[in-house]
Amino acid sequence: MISLETVTVRYGSTPAVSSLTEEIGSGEWVGLIGPNGAGKTTLLSAVAGLVTHDGAIRVDGETVSDLSPRHLARLVAYVPQQPVLPPDMTVGQYVLLGRTPHIGYFGFETTEDRRVCGVLLESLDLGAMAERRLATLSGGELQRLVLARALAQEAPVLLLDEPTSALDLGRRVEALELVDALRRERNLTVLSALHDLTLAGQFADRLVLLADGRAVAIGKPDEVLTEDVLTGHFGAHVRVLRSEGDLVVVPQRVR
Repeated sequence: MISLETVTVRYGSTPAVSSLTEEIGSGEWVGLIGPNGAGKTTLLSAVAGLVTHDGAIRVDGETVSDLSPRHLARLVAYVPQQPVLPPDMTVGQYVLLGRTPHIGYFGFETTEDRRVCGVLLESLDLGAMAERRLATLSGGELQRLVLARALAQEAPVLLLDEPTSALDLGRRVEALELVDALRRERNLTVLSALHDLTLAGQFADRLVLLADGRAVAIGKPDEVLTEDVLTGHFGAHVRVLRSEGDLVVVPQRVR
């Protein structure tokens, strides 16, 4: 579904992503992990068509750089770290923006568009807030709202850049469980940057560890989330434990 062929992104003369090649299959969830500045956000932005790149990025066989924004929005939904949130817009209006790629240039949202958005708001515990202005929402509510807008696009590819950073632990798991359920129901392909390595290991099928813009480890979570690999690239001492079959990454103090 997503094909990356020697993808390089530069800011000036400095490469943020260097010669990355990878294939992400239809319905697969791939997690991007790595220290700050590793290139995770840059790579997501390139797949979303927001930054120029060398090499080729294809989604469902179509070259991203050749697509119009409207066509690309039907293929790729993107949840950035810092979305634009007009303070006077209501929750309902904001989620309906996700239906824009499906509405004609001079058309209006339909009953089906409103139904799709209503179901998503209810599933993210935002149904009672449809008439509230965005300025009145908490950080966690806004993050769930941005996820609802992206899911309203009903695109086959979902890009998530730290989608749970403003949520408490329980809400983090709930939000990712929702993404996973929709992924399985709709055969979504998910590419996400996750700071929480434990959650990344629990939800992603495979992980790509980036360091200085290069993929230094790719594989299943138990192949990438090892103490040697993480300590070598995060510059911290960690322990990787197993709890009921899940991997748990625990930072350790240096005494």
